[in-house]
Amino acid sequence: VQLQASGGGLVQPGGSLRLSCAASTNIFMINTIGWHRQTPGNRRESVASITNRGGTNIVGSVAGRFTLSRDNANNTVYLQMNSLKPEDTAVYYCRGSGPGYDYWGQGIQVTVSS
Repeated sequence: VQLQASGGGLVQPGGSLRLSCAASTNIFMINTIGWHRQTPGNRRESVASITNRGGTNIVGSVAGRFTLSRDNANNTVYLQMNSLKPEDTAVYYCRGSGPGYDYWGQGIQVTVSS
């Protein structure tokens, strides 16, 4: 399984970006698809995830600003990021995981700066 992440870039504080994670397989075959982020010198942390049953989990630091959605026809999961803050600056990774498997997409840079 391959995961292709896209949509990163530079945005001003308060702006929005939408990240896409396109899977090479039917996303219903992947138990959980999530987004993680990492800043230099820090551990990679979970930001948000969605299961193949539609359940979502969003960490408190981004709750109310970030939302997840699925496009089943295109095997893609989206992370809509609104009201972005400088502290959201990080490399973001898409992850597909479940019993016995753990797939990562390439990291994409998100920079929030004026």
